[in-house]
Amino acid sequence: MSSKRLVSLDVFRGIAIAGMVLVNNPGTWSSIYWPLEHAEWNGWTPTDLVFPFFLFIVGVSITLAFGRRVEEGKVKRDLYLKVIKRTAIIFGLGLFLNGFPYFPLATIRIAGVLQRIAICYLIASLIFLTTKARTQLLIAVALLIVYCLVMTNFAAPGWAPGDLTKEGSIASFIDRKLLGPHIWKQGRVYDPEGLLSTIPAVVTTLCGILTGHWLRSERTPIEKVVGMFVAGAVCVVLGWSWNPFFPINKSLWTSSYVLFTAGLALQFLGLCYWLIDIKGYRRWAWPFEVFGVNALALFVGTGLMVKLMGLFKVQGWIFRNLFLTWATPINASLAYAIAFILLWLFLMWLLYRKQIFIKV
Repeated sequence: MSSKRLVSLDVFRGIAIAGMVLVNNPGTWSSIYWPLEHAEWNGWTPTDLVFPFFLFIVGVSITLAFGRRVEEGKVKRDLYLKVIKRTAIIFGLGLFLNGFPYFPLATIRIAGVLQRIAICYLIASLIFLTTKARTQLLIAVALLIVYCLVMTNFAAPGWAPGDLTKEGSIASFIDRKLLGPHIWKQGRVYDPEGLLSTIPAVVTTLCGILTGHWLRSERTPIEKVVGMFVAGAVCVVLGWSWNPFFPINKSLWTSSYVLFTAGLALQFLGLCYWLIDIKGYRRWAWPFEVFGVNALALFVGTGLMVKLMGLFKVQGWIFRNLFLTWATPINASLAYAIAFILLWLFLMWLLYRKQIFIKV
């Protein structure tokens, strides 16, 4: 098996994390171009692809990082401890960002993007370390079917079976019941990174793990690209075909959403792999490689910066005086987001130049 580092994976990770930062930091939330907003509920926008793409990349990375040791039968206690340690650090960073700077323990949001990444990483890693690829595929299929059956047949108290609204879905009810005051404040009646919907999010990560198996195989690079495009097309068609019965929905992370986004991720990674690792066209991708090798530092750093800017009421002043004076609100909002990500490109380049890669 080849151990050569896939630059395309770093670039794909960088595109995903840059997309997260871009859509999370507009100049104002009241004026945003629609591709940079999440779908209101059912359906999708380009923004709704970012998080599943990142979880997919987590899965690919699991296979590439642990694959050789599993094949050689060297899965030992230290590897499980490494997975648990990494999970705890990522989950802890998510809680830290949610609570900063006041840490209201009675109402702090428990769920979040980093928390979901941590849980999916933990469960998917344990599945990878203890099963073969065929079993991993069967687990993924079974979880998607079971999740669909639960969501479309069980009823939250006071609601009809299979209700998939924000208030009435069984996933939303579980979040309200178990998370209580620790639920996402903007959602109030549901949490987009809630408990039950983390199950299909694990499947998104397993899709990445299965892709990692394909990339580590002895097939030629062109065969790998073709395979990713074909498998991606099949997943997109399956996801879209499931949509009328179990609608594509990011907040509920529906089974159709898993297949649809995994299919697009497969094709996008295939494109990056062909352009970068096969054809050698790397110059265009340099900024995303810079982001991709320090993705966690970028996410945490930007999150802290936004919190501090809000604390000292700096963000609003910058937007009004440096952007809103020469552009319409929607264009000023976009310009602010672009300037924000360019600032962090410079900061991440400083780390990249010094070969400082922050890992957990």
